[in-house]
Amino acid sequence: MRTHPKLTGVAVAAALLAGVGTGTAFGAPAAAAPLAAASSITAAVPFTTAEAHQAADGGYTLSYASPAQSVTVVAVTDPNAVTGTTVGTTAGTATLDVPAGKLPSAARWYFRLVPDQGAALVVADRSLGLASAKNFRDAGGYRTTDGHWVRMGKVYRSNKLSTLTAAEQTTLLSQGISLDVDLRNIKERYDDPDALPAGIRYQVADVVSVSHGLKFHESATITLVKALAAGLLSGSSDLGQSIGYPFMVDFVGADYAFHDLLTAVAANDGATVFHCSAGKDRTGWSNAVLLTLLGVPRSTVEADFLASNAYLGRTDAVELSWLRAAFSEVDHLYGSFDAYVRDGLKIDAATVAALKAKLLV
Repeated sequence: MRTHPKLTGVAVAAALLAGVGTGTAFGAPAAAAPLAAASSITAAVPFTTAEAHQAADGGYTLSYASPAQSVTVVAVTDPNAVTGTTVGTTAGTATLDVPAGKLPSAARWYFRLVPDQGAALVVADRSLGLASAKNFRDAGGYRTTDGHWVRMGKVYRSNKLSTLTAAEQTTLLSQGISLDVDLRNIKERYDDPDALPAGIRYQVADVVSVSHGLKFHESATITLVKALAAGLLSGSSDLGQSIGYPFMVDFVGADYAFHDLLTAVAANDGATVFHCSAGKDRTGWSNAVLLTLLGVPRSTVEADFLASNAYLGRTDAVELSWLRAAFSEVDHLYGSFDAYVRDGLKIDAATVAALKAKLLV
């Protein structure tokens, strides 16, 4: 059995200490209130599905579905651009191939899907193709339960950024990335410091930091025993991970980290990237929290989580039971995801509204 001390080291070690108490993250829980609606968001776009995939030869395949009679596809290098290179017009529901060589070389191509009625939607291949950070990908491009879409080109998730080449650093700048939030612990940051170009601000949000003490929302021993039993019952391939995911919800230090990450994304003027070492566990839960907060359905959140297996080229990089264990701990401690965001992470209604206004279309 393999374990991952980088994820669970501080929390699990603390859990094994006798006499460790419980505590809340930022004082008494706030009065109950639903997560704020994004009142400033425009009406939902008409697309029910939309994807863009880049082939190994550089060509693209676009697929989408909408009630529109026709859709015009415009290639742009800036997701905010409204004019570009028209690559085709199709029915409202269609698949469109853009052959290799049809578009000139660019750091990243976005495709603006313009229906004959209703708002346009911008999609792109999620990967930026960074050889030094294989799990670097766009967190957007997902539809919410109420028909909005998470914007692409605003938030990225990644594995460690310590070996970025000069060209890859330029790619980050070309995508308007101005903030890098590092979820790793102090040793990881010391051993593999991020390689960032001037113009990208660096911020630490250490998920296992003990700077706020060794506090848990429930007895750490109870959490440990429950997580171990659940991992055995689910047939987990890695009990260390089965334990680590619930602790990301139960450990008070993690609350501070996720609070800082979400508020940083909301406040940052440019695009944000956040990462840990492999970009799958601490980053995976962070993105699950962000997408769920935005209204992305659980099935889509789970698919995004499992995609780390493909990006990292490993069938065992992540396991669905680990993510579900974290959501189960949320339900156990708070009763609902909204309460976790509000009372555990202390994300206020204004920040939720800012995230939705910034990231949803």
